[in-house]
Amino acid sequence: MRNHSVVSEFILFGLSADPQIEALLFVLFLVIYLLTLMGNLMLLLVIRADSCLHTPMYFFLGQLSFLDLCHSSVTVPKLLESLLSEKKTISVEGCLAQAFFVFATGGTESCLLTVMAYDRYVAISSPLLYGQMMNRQLCMGLVWGSWSVAFLDALINILVALNLDFCGAQNIHHFSCELPSLYSLSCCDVSASFTVLLCSSLLHFFGNFLLIFFSYVCILFTILSMNATTGRNKAFSTCSSHLTAVIFFYGSGLLRYLMPNLGSTQELIFSLHYSVVTPMLNPVIYSLKNKEVKAAVRRILRKRV
Repeated sequence: MRNHSVVSEFILFGLSADPQIEALLFVLFLVIYLLTLMGNLMLLLVIRADSCLHTPMYFFLGQLSFLDLCHSSVTVPKLLESLLSEKKTISVEGCLAQAFFVFATGGTESCLLTVMAYDRYVAISSPLLYGQMMNRQLCMGLVWGSWSVAFLDALINILVALNLDFCGAQNIHHFSCELPSLYSLSCCDVSASFTVLLCSSLLHFFGNFLLIFFSYVCILFTILSMNATTGRNKAFSTCSSHLTAVIFFYGSGLLRYLMPNLGSTQELIFSLHYSVVTPMLNPVIYSLKNKEVKAAVRRILRKRV
């Protein structure tokens, strides 16, 4: 059985088997996906069109919007297809490819949120030197580094998972393919794959989480050392949107991967939250809680009129 897979496709038992509920879920997730596309594309266009937003903070925000478009497009189209079709299958190769891009885009978002936390720390602790410290070359290097580290991490995990044999169970109790769901279907030893995933998760996701936490500890001390109340309020407001995005992403993501892979309702809810709902909410969070973005939208609308 070495390097041979009898199973050629998996069956995604995701959200419901009731045709009426599936129809309602299809409409719901189609609306969410369209809102995700519209919200993130509009934020990208606003950042590009308004010269006042050509700063490191909004450069990273534009990258986050592009990443949310990618992350959502990896899972939602297949979810919509499964909700419409009776045969909810996906090939082994397609499943591994989806698992790779879910891991890669999620890992890149983890790195990018860490970069954005560092950017906020520099802006608050050294406002006069902010433009020099966060120059375009450094910003580009941080973004490319985030993509490179995440894709390398995902590639290592998938290359190890390619050695798995699937010769029995076909049912994935999930709406998408993720690495933990595949391990329970393998009929060979998964200890190597599980160890690689555990190590990469600790180093990558928990490592980034600790860096974000450390950045905010430094930000908090910097804010508390300020004398003016208005300065403190402005510093807190610049961090609120990013902190909300971090809570949404890490809150649901960590709970999903810390739970046992049993296909439970809670597990599906957490997965839906970070892979479907969060990409839709990020542009809303940054638009509603950011005065500069709202001002840029008003300026663009006045020009159009």
